[in-house]
Parts: sequence; structure tokens; C-alpha cells
Amino acid sequence: MYVYEKPDNLLELLECSVTEYPDNPLFGTKNARGSYEWVTYREVGRRVDNMRGGLSALGIDSGDAVGIISDNCVAWAVVAFATQGLGARYVPMYESELLQVWEYIVRDSALKVLFVANRGIYEQVRNLVDSIDSLECIVVIEGQGDDSMAAIEAVGEREPVPALYPGPDDVAILIYTSGTTGEPKGVLLSHGNITSNSRAGLSMFPEIIPGGTSFAILPWAHSFGLTAELIAMISIGGGIGLMHSVSTISSDLALVRPTWIVAVPRVFNKIYEGLWSRMNDRGGLAKKLFVMGLDSAGRKRELAERGRSSLTAHLKLALADRIVFKKIRDGMGGRLMGALTGGAAMNTDIARFFFDIGIPLYNCYGLTEMSPAVAMNASFAYRLGSVGRAIRDVTISIDSSMLDENSGDGEIIAYGPNLMKGYHNKQEETKKVMTEDGGFRTGDRGRLDEDGYLYITGRIKEQYKLENGKFVFPVSLEEEIKLVPFVENAMVCGEGKPYTICLVVPDGEALERYARKEGLPPYPDEPAKSDAVRELIASRIRTALEGKYGKYEIPQKFVFVSEGFTVDNGALTQTMKLKRHVIEKRYRERIESLYHANPG
Repeated sequence: MYVYEKPDNLLELLECSVTEYPDNPLFGTKNARGSYEWVTYREVGRRVDNMRGGLSALGIDSGDAVGIISDNCVAWAVVAFATQGLGARYVPMYESELLQVWEYIVRDSALKVLFVANRGIYEQVRNLVDSIDSLECIVVIEGQGDDSMAAIEAVGEREPVPALYPGPDDVAILIYTSGTTGEPKGVLLSHGNITSNSRAGLSMFPEIIPGGTSFAILPWAHSFGLTAELIAMISIGGGIGLMHSVSTISSDLALVRPTWIVAVPRVFNKIYEGLWSRMNDRGGLAKKLFVMGLDSAGRKRELAERGRSSLTAHLKLALADRIVFKKIRDGMGGRLMGALTGGAAMNTDIARFFFDIGIPLYNCYGLTEMSPAVAMNASFAYRLGSVGRAIRDVTISIDSSMLDENSGDGEIIAYGPNLMKGYHNKQEETKKVMTEDGGFRTGDRGRLDEDGYLYITGRIKEQYKLENGKFVFPVSLEEEIKLVPFVENAMVCGEGKPYTICLVVPDGEALERYARKEGLPPYPDEPAKSDAVRELIASRIRTALEGKYGKYEIPQKFVFVSEGFTVDNGALTQTMKLKRHVIEKRYRERIESLYHANPG
């Protein structure tokens, strides 16, 4: 039987850091003046104590559920730890979510108290108190009056309640996955699941020490942001600067000056595209130094792999680093030691680029059901292209029995103390994903190399077979296509069909920059309707895929769409994964019409 290391519950983990690092800054929030204001561990600890008393006065007891609809903020963490200090479970929801999803989660989780970010959200959900029996109270975080968060904390300050320390097997949080198919599934994660997983992840990066700072891009309502950032940084007395908005990431980074970032690959893909765009626009000496530095870094790396070195490559890299690369790092705060990326495939060339400019990216792999980390590249042991090796106390096996190809890969099965307690209210669904020996069937396809590094090769549920019997794994194709500068998003489909088709959302801003640079007439407001745009993008996509994928995998026809894939229109999950069934249904007629003609 696994014995969890202490502290083995989230409240005690916070309290240990409050005691050890009382004056360290914990959360930084951007104010109206454009600067960051920080609150300390002591201040947050005091608010958690007050909120615990306030929740107790509202009738929250062990086993109850308290929910929140809010982006990352100080209040999010305060309510979470206060809830868990009463033996209750925390149910986070995203602000940018559909009303019917909020209602489903509130009903399914049997929420008793719901916190909402502002009055606007309150107006949308206030009738749920009348329609859902379990829901007794809605509290507004940014507000005044008896139903405000401030009022609840004031009650708790007057009527303090001692903390109840949960056991490691007690449920800490109920996270609903934004399923790409069907209704959301509530994942029950225990205190031991999260504390053990966070601790194991931190052991992969010994350079992350007390006094470090992260920059919160990922929502804590997602298990990756929760475990890898919020809990990890709190456990070492670190600070967390909160992203103000997606549009201000660059300026916020310079203000927060993080030493570490946890993000999805798309963040770095955008930075990569932006850097190359600026260098191409500037040209001249700056671009020459930039390219020279990258070439020298690549040469130096290749020689190092053969146990050799080059003084010339070293000097060229040092020059480019001092004049160009250092400015890039300074633009990201100047203190970044590295970044952890997950949630999607990390392009190896882009990862290598960031390593070369002095910002190493370490890709990892996990799922909400595993709290979430399964495998991780470490700062002292990494292999580009892989998602690393199994983290401490986790075991990975590969089941090839369901596949009809002799390719050395199969379904990834994971074991460990971070495995969920199950899906809430879905016993049959839980049984489907569990093996007889206590493993979790991830639904992802992968292989292990001779040194135990894991490579993701596809998503078993998302793979499809063409009419000729060949398998296509759309996710890897889509990630490659989205690196084409004029593509905002893409989805590949073709199950049972003679060939693959790709739905493309053009990137209007990138097309506009390209037209200006090439002296071309401006593209129309809806570039998807332009023949010139369609021909340009189709050609670039085919070029990007040739030599990397089989001919049968490369899309032969394209559907260009004007409306982007977003959370608001139901095409994306909160973690930016495609809801394939929604998108295919929306564009079914246009897709089917292409199969009535000969392939182009």
C-alpha cells in the first residue's frame, strides 16, 4: 500500500508554507495603473482562515461541494483552501463557458454554495438556486452586500472555525473535463493524488527553489495549471503572477519577471511565430545575427552529441546571444530558467529553437484522471520529441493488443498514486477505463524507447481509417498545419472516405502582414472567400507536410471557414481541443460535397 509523503493534504501544504515563508509574495495581480500588486503568504493564510469560518456559517460541512465560476485570482485560491479545510470538495468552472455547462456541473456535483466572479455571471446563474435543490447560496466575489465574498469573510473573522485536515484519500477537487465528445465527466481527485503528483513533478526540476516566480497562463480549473503551478509553487514558497489577459502576455511577462512558466505549446508557437515575423520585417544585421546564432547553436549541439566542440561556433553563438538572444530573454522578464509544456504535442523544431536562445522547454504528458502528470522531461534528463520518462512512483505500460499494426506502439496505460478515485456519478464509465490490475487506460497511443522515454503517436479514439484501410492520426497533422503562418486553426477528417480533407480557419492578421510585405493588394475582410488565399494556404500546407507524412495522410481538399473555432461557439473545449463532432456536424454539407468530385 502506497504511503503518501507529508504534507499529504492541500490545506496542510498551504499552512506549512505560510509558517515557513510568511512574508514571501504569493499572488501578484495587475492593477489599474498597470503595475503588479502582491499579497503575502501570511495575508492569504489569514483570508483562508476567515473564509473557512464564513463557509461554515453557510452550512458547509465535510463531504459538501463548493463551486466557483472564475478565472485565476486570489479569491479562487482562498475559497479552494477554505473549502478543503472543512473536508468539503471544490468544483472549479471557467468564466468563458456556456450556461448549460455551468448548469450541468452545478446539478451533477450537487453544489451547495457557488462563488461567481462578478454580477454579470450572477445574473446568468441566479435562477439556478430555484431550479437545483442542492444549491443554497450564490456569492459574488467582486461585489458588495450580504451576498459578497467580503461579507462571508467578515463573518468568518468574527466566528473562526478550526481546520479539519483531510486524509490523503479524501476528495479535494472535482474537475469536469470538457469532453470532445458527449457531456463533461467529473474527475474525483484526492488530496494525496495532487500532493504526490506535484511533489514528483518538482523533483524533476531542482533549480526551482523558494523565492522563484511563475506566471499563471493556464487556468487552475485545469489540472495541469492546478498541480504543476498553483500547488507546486505554494509548496516551495514561490510567487505566482496572474496573467491579466491573453493580449497582454508580453507586457505582463516583463513586469512579473518569472523564473518559470507552465503553459501549453501554443503559447510558445505564437512567440516563435512573432519572433520570426519581427526578424523578417527588420532584416539587415539583426536578422543575420539571429540566423547566425541559431546556426551556431545547432552546430554546437550536433558536435556536443558526438563529444566534440567548435571554438568558432561557440564565439558566434556568444556574439548572437549578447546582441540578440539576450534581448529576447529580457523581453520575457530576463529571469526565465525554463518552461514546462503539456496538453498538446510540442513541435520539436520549435522546442529546439527555444533551447538555442536560452529558454529550455520541457514537454510532459498527462491527463486530468492522473492528476495530471504521467511522464515528464527533466532539466537533467530530457529528449526532444518525447514527453519524457515516467515521473516518480508512476509506471507506464504499452498495450498493443487493440492495434492491427506491427509498429511497436499501443495504448498507454498508467499506474500510480495520482490515479483518480473515479468519475463522479459514472461508475460504468470508470470501469471502462480501469484495468484489472489497477491501471488507467489513457486512450492515447504511444511507444517507449530503450531508455524509457515516452513518445505520443496519436489518440486512439480520434484516429480514423480511410476507405483503403490505412489509419490517419489527425492531431499530429493538425499541429503541423497550425504552424503554417497563415493558419489560425485546422481540423483533419475523412473517416471511411477515399482521402483526407482539412478544414482551415485562415489567420487574417498574418495574411495582412504578408500582403503588405509582398506589395500585394489587401486581402478581403473574409479571407476564406478569396481564391488567392485558398490557393496560397493549400500550397503552404502541402509543402509543410510533404516528406513528413504519407501521401494518403496529406489533405487533398480543403474547406476554408470564416468563423474561428472558439469556446464560445462550442467548437473548442476549455483546453483548446477540437470538438470534432460539433465541427463536422456544422460543416457536414460542405465536407460531403467535396467527395462528390474527383480529388483535386
